[in-house]
Amino acid sequence: MLWLAAVLAIAAALPPVNARFDYQIGDPYPPPRGVQVVSRDWSEGRPPARGYAICYVNAFQTQNDRRGAWPRDLVLEELGDDPQWGGEYLVDLSTPAKRRRAAATVQPMIEACAEKGFDAVEYDNLDSWTRFDGTPLARDVPFGEAAAIAYAEQLADRGHALGLAVAQKNTPQLTRRQARGRIGFDFAIAEECGRYRECGAYRRLYGDRVIDVEYGRRGFDAACRAAGRRISIVLRNRGVTAPGTRGYRYDAC
Repeated sequence: MLWLAAVLAIAAALPPVNARFDYQIGDPYPPPRGVQVVSRDWSEGRPPARGYAICYVNAFQTQNDRRGAWPRDLVLEELGDDPQWGGEYLVDLSTPAKRRRAAATVQPMIEACAEKGFDAVEYDNLDSWTRFDGTPLARDVPFGEAAAIAYAEQLADRGHALGLAVAQKNTPQLTRRQARGRIGFDFAIAEECGRYRECGAYRRLYGDRVIDVEYGRRGFDAACRAAGRRISIVLRNRGVTAPGTRGYRYDAC
């Protein structure tokens, strides 16, 4: 079935390059004027009436309010929650059987994306194997990069089989052979590539088919200087809340 997934990947619509973008994976709301591309959560959001719509799926970790959606033996509760994203727990990808079960758990989420009419899907936390690096629990994470890539390949195939384009989410250390060749990602969504000086790494893989979300003004300004005329870059608050809520902010290059 890999050949079929590849054909569908070619047919899937890709986001317009350097289009105005809004990251709405919290509460969905009417896009600001001029926005052509929006990302919304698979369960909370639907595509806007116009423009290109990306469906957010937290596929490598549990969502902090949906932990019970995962088979309990696939949730690495013994590690505790993600040090960077409280309330989220790593999904165990250590064996082929567990990866297949994890992909089957995500399948209804991908199907919901397609049924609602989204154009693409982004699978968050691809780099989950790194989340405990620098902590006493780093050696207790039972899988690494190879397992994450094998799982991502399954998820990309499932997205492509439903006619969705598939975005690489973060993890700039992947090579072109891994990201484009083996997994089959179509474009990238990066968080804070300006802050961490990683925008060039994504552009080497995807050209200008890169979307960057910054959460700080300094990183946003750096990203705009580096690639603001070539890729989509926005500034959002870390809670990605809606207008009218405390802390809301939005800006674009």
